[in-house]
Amino acid sequence: MIIEHNHVVAVSYILHTIEEDGSKILVEETTPENPLTFLYGVGMMIPKFEQNILGLKAGDKAAFTILPEEAYGEKQDDAITQLPIEMFNESGIPPVGVILPLSDNQGNNFQAFVVEVTPEAVVVDLNHPMAGKVLDFQVEILSTRPATEEELAHGHAHGVDGTEAH
Repeated sequence: MIIEHNHVVAVSYILHTIEEDGSKILVEETTPENPLTFLYGVGMMIPKFEQNILGLKAGDKAAFTILPEEAYGEKQDDAITQLPIEMFNESGIPPVGVILPLSDNQGNNFQAFVVEVTPEAVVVDLNHPMAGKVLDFQVEILSTRPATEEELAHGHAHGVDGTEAH
């Protein structure tokens, strides 16, 4: 069975970023025992990732790169901002390198990477951690099957076999 829209797909993959000097840095690796399982075609994955595996079937392997503009975009210099140090009176001042979960006035959640702490502010980078990165994937399709009505209603996969762990 080949991958189509509204299929549940299980993949194992190795993800590297390709640096400007051509070197590769390992970002993430999944295994057949702990695959990435997702509902194809509902916006859960980078569209270019889905385009690269469309039509594949269990056992197929693929290797492809995704450019920043087709993934998480270019790094935006204006996405660096300062949060007043007073915001952290109750929770404590976060150290450099921590990822802070934040939300805006409309309730949208996002993450900020702490790049500097001064006496007046916590300086954060609001860019996605993979912004500006070339992504290099090695993928193996482990399985694909039509999604159940319940999975389609919920908008996500309920595991490789369609049963959600509780």
